[in-house]
Amino acid sequence: MLQRRGLPATLCLFLFIVTPLANGQGEGAPVAIASAQARDIVEVIQLNGSVSARRNAQLSVATAGLVSRLELDEGDQVKAGQVLLALDAELARQQYRAAMAAQTQASRALADARRRLAEAEELAPKQSIAETVVRDIAAEVAEDEAALDQARAEAGYREGLLDRHQLKAPFAGVITARQVELGEWIVPGDAAFTLVSTDQLRLDFQAPEDYQGKLQTGQPLEFSLGGRPGRHPATVSATVPASDAQSRTFLVRALPDRAVAGMLPGMSVRAEVRLPTGQRGITVPRDAVLRYADGRQIVWVVEREEGRTVASERRVRVGLAFDGEVEIRSGISAGDSVVIEGNEALRNGLAVAVTNG
Repeated sequence: MLQRRGLPATLCLFLFIVTPLANGQGEGAPVAIASAQARDIVEVIQLNGSVSARRNAQLSVATAGLVSRLELDEGDQVKAGQVLLALDAELARQQYRAAMAAQTQASRALADARRRLAEAEELAPKQSIAETVVRDIAAEVAEDEAALDQARAEAGYREGLLDRHQLKAPFAGVITARQVELGEWIVPGDAAFTLVSTDQLRLDFQAPEDYQGKLQTGQPLEFSLGGRPGRHPATVSATVPASDAQSRTFLVRALPDRAVAGMLPGMSVRAEVRLPTGQRGITVPRDAVLRYADGRQIVWVVEREEGRTVASERRVRVGLAFDGEVEIRSGISAGDSVVIEGNEALRNGLAVAVTNG
């Protein structure tokens, strides 16, 4: 009795285990799908570059001298015309004073000669003074005028030389390097400061030469700074058609449409340029395309077959990728339901269960 009753119990246990497995197989492999769409095709170009300054100057003194005043350092912001350093100008100052004194003396000598010439010219018609004396005084006036011009030029030269004992910022910006110390003797040509303008910053990219003719002045783009979040608009301002023979790239320069807080020369920048192709095509989500080592590119499509929902393999030819989508140039039609999740282990005719609609 015990053996005869135990057999049905074993069969019941076997049926209990098998039945759920059979039902699960009938439901099909879970997949998520999306619809292939017809849309305008856009070519997206990714560029890497850096922020550059419109003005970047190595500043040097205009005359030799001993640095007597130096108050600025790297990182300091300066205004246009601000004094960056001063040279010992005592000797130049004394020379300027001597030149001014000589100019004053020449001016007084000319004034006296002109006065005497005026008196002589009044007496000449009355024959109270010889004509030769009048001519001599007129010649003296001419000589004094030349002497005054020379004195003025010398005074101007000495004034300019004295002024050049100060090095002034030619434009507003930030000091990125200082190559001089207090008490050093420097001469023209020696770099004293590196000054970089922080106004009108621009974006410089090295674009592959394949894009020559596609990237043109006036095209909009979006860029981000280094690892910072956020994207900002800019416009291509210039392209240099000459290609670098080694890197096979050419320069693309863009200007931000508005000021960006925290943007400084030397920062890395990434940009995206969207180029309309003027064509429409079929696109699917990027996850729908499976690529194999032998070059095959596959998209799985969900179809109804004899009352079942099954997977069907489609070999496709892809085009441009943009906005998380991939252009499909052959193999897929608009409206096809393509698998975007669970497509790694599918096979033709396998029953599937759509999990997202």
